Amino acid sequence: MNWRARRTPRASNHPRLRSAGSGRSSLAPRNPVIPIPTVTTSPLLQVREVSKHFPGVQALDRVSLDLHAGEVLAVVGENGAGKSTLMKILAGIHRPDHGEILWQGQVCHFTRVGDALQRGICLIHQELNLAENLSISANLFLGRETVWGGALRFLRQRAMDRETRERLQQLGLDCDPRVTVETLTTGQRQMVEIARALAMNARILIMDEPTSSLSQRETEVLYEVVDRLKQQGVAIVYISHRLAEVQRLADRVVVLRDGRNAGALNKNEISHANLVRLMVGRELQQFFHKPPTSPPTAGTPRLEVRNLLYEKGPHTPVSFQIYPGEIVGMAGLVGAGRTELAEALFGIRRVSAGEVLLDGRPVQLRSPEEAIAAGVILAPEDRRYHGLVLQNSIRGNIGLPNLDRLSFLRLVARRREANLARAMCKTLAVRTPSIRQEVGLLSGGNQQKVVLAKWLARKPHLLILDEPTRGIDVGAKSEIYGLMGQLASKGMAILMISSDLEEILNMSDRVLVLHEGELTGTLRRDQLSEEAIMHLATGGQGAP
Repeated sequence: MNWRARRTPRASNHPRLRSAGSGRSSLAPRNPVIPIPTVTTSPLLQVREVSKHFPGVQALDRVSLDLHAGEVLAVVGENGAGKSTLMKILAGIHRPDHGEILWQGQVCHFTRVGDALQRGICLIHQELNLAENLSISANLFLGRETVWGGALRFLRQRAMDRETRERLQQLGLDCDPRVTVETLTTGQRQMVEIARALAMNARILIMDEPTSSLSQRETEVLYEVVDRLKQQGVAIVYISHRLAEVQRLADRVVVLRDGRNAGALNKNEISHANLVRLMVGRELQQFFHKPPTSPPTAGTPRLEVRNLLYEKGPHTPVSFQIYPGEIVGMAGLVGAGRTELAEALFGIRRVSAGEVLLDGRPVQLRSPEEAIAAGVILAPEDRRYHGLVLQNSIRGNIGLPNLDRLSFLRLVARRREANLARAMCKTLAVRTPSIRQEVGLLSGGNQQKVVLAKWLARKPHLLILDEPTRGIDVGAKSEIYGLMGQLASKGMAILMISSDLEEILNMSDRVLVLHEGELTGTLRRDQLSEEAIMHLATGGQGAP
């Protein structure tokens, strides 16, 4: 029997699975043909004047947007602009206080997540929500397994594996459905999340910062998947702080600012300048705040690494220098060993050979305590897990690494701690009603400023920044770039690890490029280009 003839009137572009308790398999054909939709003027989803209030915060104030089948709608804005709240309303997690949502022209009410899922609205969170100890197949069918045997409910494992393999192949991922998720790379896990949404008949896919932990190659694969899903009629809401991604993918952009609509851009209007202007409400005349001239690389280096070998590092020794007032970028693909090298310099990883010199003097950095005492500071990649105590206050977080300077007879001088916190918050423009505010309630950009504040209070000589602007909005990025420029102008040496090539190209005086832990090359500012960095990052030698 022809498969299309058996489809029910309710079926959509993706075959629907029957309920887990039906006892019958309703798997899609091995290679379903999904037609490219015709362009229509009728929106699939409409949000009309939606508002949402939390205690002390007006998260959304009369926000509206339309979404059509087969298009990518980017929703952008600074942290706190209301993007996450709006997406949670669309996914049925929150209920709006005012306004209405229309599904194919009809008013609907999402009182729970299941209501949104029934209409094919799936939210993929920035922090992936997978059961890592289960197989890919088990994750795709979790809670809706296909079974037989009536009340005995025996699993149709082969049928579920077959469906899983087809969904993965639809996304260009060739994996065994029975491997556990914990063995997959971050990019592969992202694809599993998308496959699970498609297996639930997703018609609208909401992606929240989907590339925040992906390598450049994995990001390109995701772009191809998004393009493919568009052709299959899936509507995609794409949230990202990376404006280059928005320019690459979006058909339209809706910009939120302070919980309100700040403007919208069509495809031909999407540019970095227009996005920034709508997001922050002003022009950013100098976004990167980096002077065009490079500091001198003569005299005694602030940091000199000679033939360094370290725990779980490369077999080839690493050597390089960083001079006072210099911002040196460190680039490489995910897994290249950038964070591992930073941890070796900060005393987290054991050094087995070679030496480290600070201002020409050999130093032993066998622990973070010794590194801090020598004036070496590391602001870690994951600020929420390794850089902050989220349940503690701003004052407590800034004071924590400075207790030796704030204590007398092993008692903390609370007034000195408060004065230090206020001074650092003023210097770094931390936006908070009080230094007693819990850090976990701050935006990502302000959390990152608190991380920097607690370490800059120690007046370090060398500052290692691991992904300093990951997951923060464009305004906070510009402020952190400005801070880096100020610190460098005062003679501080900065080692900046970043996966953002635009950031590397515009903020670095020189760039160290790693491939599988090995330093494959160093590029001066006049040699910098995306092609030159990627050539070295993929194992190339010399000029591309």
